[in-house]
Amino acid sequence: MSEGTAAAEFAARLRELKERSGLSYGVLAKRLHMSTSTLHRYCNGDAVPAEYAPVERLARLCKAGPGELVELHRRWVLADAARGRKGAPAEAVAPASEAPATDPGAGAAATETGAAETQPAAPDDGPPQDEVPEVTDSGAPRPAPRSRRRTRTAVLAGIAVAAVLGGVTLGLSLSGGGETDGDGRKGPVGAANAGDGAGEDVTASPSPSASPSTSPSAGKKEKGAPSASASPSAAPPEAAKGGGGQADAVPLTVRTAPYTWEDPCSQRYLIDRAPGEVPPPPLEQDVPAWTSAVGAVSSGGQYVQLTVQGTGAETVVVEGLTVRVAGKRSPLAWNDFAMGYPGVGCGGNVPTRSFTVALDAARPVVTPESGHRDFPFKVSESDPEIYYIKADASAYDVSWSLELKWSSGSRSGTLTLDDKGRPFRTSGNNGRPAYEFPLGGEKWVPEGTTKLE
Repeated sequence: MSEGTAAAEFAARLRELKERSGLSYGVLAKRLHMSTSTLHRYCNGDAVPAEYAPVERLARLCKAGPGELVELHRRWVLADAARGRKGAPAEAVAPASEAPATDPGAGAAATETGAAETQPAAPDDGPPQDEVPEVTDSGAPRPAPRSRRRTRTAVLAGIAVAAVLGGVTLGLSLSGGGETDGDGRKGPVGAANAGDGAGEDVTASPSPSASPSTSPSAGKKEKGAPSASASPSAAPPEAAKGGGGQADAVPLTVRTAPYTWEDPCSQRYLIDRAPGEVPPPPLEQDVPAWTSAVGAVSSGGQYVQLTVQGTGAETVVVEGLTVRVAGKRSPLAWNDFAMGYPGVGCGGNVPTRSFTVALDAARPVVTPESGHRDFPFKVSESDPEIYYIKADASAYDVSWSLELKWSSGSRSGTLTLDDKGRPFRTSGNNGRPAYEFPLGGEKWVPEGTTKLE
């Protein structure tokens, strides 16, 4: 699907919801904390939001039903993916200053001009009357008045080209001497540690039964490159557990959003700080940065959104999700902060493809919400699926992840889904001091003390 078609269909859905709500662009924009012009661009198809959070808030303000929420998210995924495909070629184009000239005459002229600008030119008294005009590589004669300068700049240009080629050759020679990872492939020094996950986060997660293709690789890393085995970027789960052990063999992608809110009133976080040291509740799109800054842990429950999309026209079967628990501890003895403002209405319908996980159970499993379908599902590039996982915890502080099992024709594999290489973390909050932030207030106050007018 082209970018124009996907964006137009997505914008049409937004306009339909907006018109049905009876609210003006100004009112909606104010409630969404965005400018009216930005909302106009989204609804007219002139722009696609970079994040889905404002789209979902708009849909909920317009009283969208469960089916409409799922379809709207699907349209946004397609429009966002089409926009990414359009931008890829532009990023691959080399800057004009580095692009090779296809016309020999143009290249010679550009080289001559560059050399003339970098070297001071001697005074030109004009060519001798009997000098014959020089001919360029393209066969076109050059004007005689610049012949003296041409000879000098041509020599300088040749020296400059030789120096550049020598530098490139030296750079290529040096880049081939980097560290060797566990599979015998070479890369730049330090590339094995490029990642935002710490080694303990990876090793803490219990590994499922490894496929034969991953066992030798793991053994090599333990002996030859221990630092590489601790880095998520050195062996991504998709590459390690997908069909054939190659990342490009996995025919689907999964976008994991571990900080999605089912609604603000139900979302809470435990934070090891006093109320006066905690900033006000964030907007949903700012939650990842906010939780990282204050060291917050999901309190009582966590709402994880999974967007699964095929990478091609072939159909991929999503066979199921499995919960892997990395550890259970006593609930965190931290303060509990509610994200919803007291007195502000919340709530919404349960979207389709919703599942629950009881993390306190001895063996947590992914269970469909009442009346909802269970796995398997089918996905492709033009037909993505969105799954909503609601994990509850009250008696423990639980570190956990998900494993998605897929198959396509003769290929199959398992993808590990977590928080950028780290397990999800959800803690019970029973008996913890709780706080709320009044709408228009300046600080957190004990929950239940806000006077509502």
